[in-house]
Amino acid sequence: MTRILGIIPARGGSKGLPGKNIRPLAGLPLIAHSLRAAALSPAVTRCIVSTDSAEIAEVARAHGGDVPFLRPAALAGDDIPMAPVVRHALESVEREEGRPYDAVLLLDPTSPARVPSQFDEASRRLAQDASLDGVVSVSEPTFNPVWVGVRSPEESGALARFFDSGTGVTRRQDVPRFLRINGNFYLWRADFVRRLEASWFDEGRHAGLEIPEAQAFSIDDEYEFRLIEALVAAGLIQLPWLSHNPGGPAAAPRTERSTDD
Repeated sequence: MTRILGIIPARGGSKGLPGKNIRPLAGLPLIAHSLRAAALSPAVTRCIVSTDSAEIAEVARAHGGDVPFLRPAALAGDDIPMAPVVRHALESVEREEGRPYDAVLLLDPTSPARVPSQFDEASRRLAQDASLDGVVSVSEPTFNPVWVGVRSPEESGALARFFDSGTGVTRRQDVPRFLRINGNFYLWRADFVRRLEASWFDEGRHAGLEIPEAQAFSIDDEYEFRLIEALVAAGLIQLPWLSHNPGGPAAAPRTERSTDD
């Protein structure tokens, strides 16, 4: 993948945790962690923020973020799927630069616990297999739903197995390994993004790059925000761009890397 566009989607109207994208985490606004993760990856040519919020745009720019446009209101509702948002960002940047990108790296601000070298590995995997439309992060959860997953009693009147394959299983060691899509990152071919309608999973062929479950953290509400604060403070989650982490010094985000580097 010669040219990869990083896209950080940061809508302003969060209902689960208002203002979460600019709320401080370990001394930085939440969105700044995604900016710094992208800055530490040699694979990322340019990284932009797609937001409808002037306040988020201002905070992102204050931390070195590239905000070339404000997202149209038609793409800022809480019922808008991610596909048109990513496509709009890609097409806007390509129109501005006058040249195409090979791939898109989606980095949601609510998943700040990233290892930038994983983006590079995902890029290598995508480049090596022409049959793939993308590479996404996956992880093994701390429980296996094949074994313990049940349907709500409201649906059936009594607890029932969610997965038929769990029938007869009495030990967790006997169930097949279960992986989940965790949202830490998504890397897609640009051609796939241009034709994507709604569901990337159903419309394309993807490989998974497995990351530790502890790193696969996503923030949707107050409890999850406070939990990741505690985990970072305890050193159980590492943010390698922070100077006090053993992973390395803080890095200022860049906006463009020449492909001739």
